[in-house]
Amino acid sequence: MNEPLKVDQNILVNAWQQQLPEFLNPGDSAQVQADAKEPQSLRIHIDAAGHQFYSFDFQCSYMDPREIKVSLVDVERDGDHVDVGRDVIQNMVEDYSRHLHECAQALHHITNPS
Repeated sequence: MNEPLKVDQNILVNAWQQQLPEFLNPGDSAQVQADAKEPQSLRIHIDAAGHQFYSFDFQCSYMDPREIKVSLVDVERDGDHVDVGRDVIQNMVEDYSRHLHECAQALHHITNPS
């Protein structure tokens, strides 16, 4: 970690909760929570739109005020764990990871005010 993030985790959660829907696909929904074990991280749960009933859990860790690391925690379909090796799942994970990075960039005014 280059320099620690100096933003209250609750402020970050609220900012992400407000900003993230702008970067998701129409009909997708997301919940953002503080990571209780990692003060520099957030837990993000995304319910994908459509009839597949996929949900994705990510951990977003701030490496510094400008950069996040996105880690996939779990993928479920209608409550059952899914093999993440399938192409359709990999494509969705890449898409959501990109959206999470875009959201983090949009919040630079909070995480990296200079």
